[in-house]
Amino acid sequence: MGKALIIGAGGVASVCIHKCCQNSDVFEEICIASRTKSKCDALKAKLDGGKTKISTAQVNADNVDELIALINQFKPDVVINLALPYQDLTIMDACLATKVNYVDTANYEPLDTAKFEYKWQWAYRERFEQAGITALLGSGFDPGVTGVFSAYAMKHEFDEINYIDILDCNAGDHGYPFATNFNPEINIREVSAKGSYIEDGKWIETEPMEIKRVYNFPEVGEKDMYLLHHEELESLALNIKGIKRIRFFMTFGQSYLTHLKCLENVGMTSIEPIDFEGHKIVPLQFLKAVLPDPASLGPRTKGKTNIGCIFIGKKDGKEKTYYLYNVCDHEECYKEVGSQAVSYTTGVPAMIGAAMLLTGKWNKPGVHNIEEFDPDPFMDALNQFGLPWKESYHPDLVD
Repeated sequence: MGKALIIGAGGVASVCIHKCCQNSDVFEEICIASRTKSKCDALKAKLDGGKTKISTAQVNADNVDELIALINQFKPDVVINLALPYQDLTIMDACLATKVNYVDTANYEPLDTAKFEYKWQWAYRERFEQAGITALLGSGFDPGVTGVFSAYAMKHEFDEINYIDILDCNAGDHGYPFATNFNPEINIREVSAKGSYIEDGKWIETEPMEIKRVYNFPEVGEKDMYLLHHEELESLALNIKGIKRIRFFMTFGQSYLTHLKCLENVGMTSIEPIDFEGHKIVPLQFLKAVLPDPASLGPRTKGKTNIGCIFIGKKDGKEKTYYLYNVCDHEECYKEVGSQAVSYTTGVPAMIGAAMLLTGKWNKPGVHNIEEFDPDPFMDALNQFGLPWKESYHPDLVD
């Protein structure tokens, strides 16, 4: 069917590559490219021998010319960006120059400020349209599946959706006093930023971790969760009809929060460079270097994740509630692909989004968020490739 260039070789990329190989009718050929070629070669060695032909390359994703040269050499039908969010725009530039479809899992953020918004990528809309190529933004889980869930709810369950609560619960235990389940730099920036939600078309800002709720998650149990800012709120508020309020909550254990507070208090989570023995270092980047690599948590992590959306809206003039969610087991993920569930829940949807473009099921030149496409083929693929969804018409609501 087609060729995919996958940029990145971390935990999420590893899952995505495993899944591309499972879906070899669509992914006939992939090239894994990263700054560290040895990581790409290790993934190739693990997965070679199936139907999907695998090659590797070294590339610096900050360098547009290097990216263009690689794209011209490999000639992919789609580029799957699983590098860092700081590199979204250089990869989009390279896709534009070579007229190749683009997929990512998280929106662009500048290095110097923890700011998650879509304006930088949405600014590419006309250029992608004119080039006749599609950029699919946020094809992970949240953003990603949460957007597909919203589109599915809108299509099949509601005439209008007034309230969405996105709940992200990770009840996995890795046994370390403090570690992050995905890139520590991105994770800590996200958590230590101010919270916010959208109500009546306006952003309402909260202090970090100011709003806490306890929720009883199906198959997991009661967990503390906190309101965070999250990028998909911005696009869902525009794309889902009838929205009055959208919030995003994520669970955190007390040990994680206590450690984070200490690290914040001593300046270790800062993204401002400091002088250290004649070198400029960013404290958060140094902290990342001493924390456990998220990719190493797989064999140690036990427990489940539960991520989903609670919708309140109207159907035929009556108020209605609906909850769509996925439960994923860390140990099952590790058995299947050698990664924990946080990488799994992002890597599987990245493959599915790219497959939607490769098969032509989704074809809309321009820059689009995932909820702008027909959700049905994506929802089918979630069931097929390891992220089955569940639904409830009488969920507990979040006050």
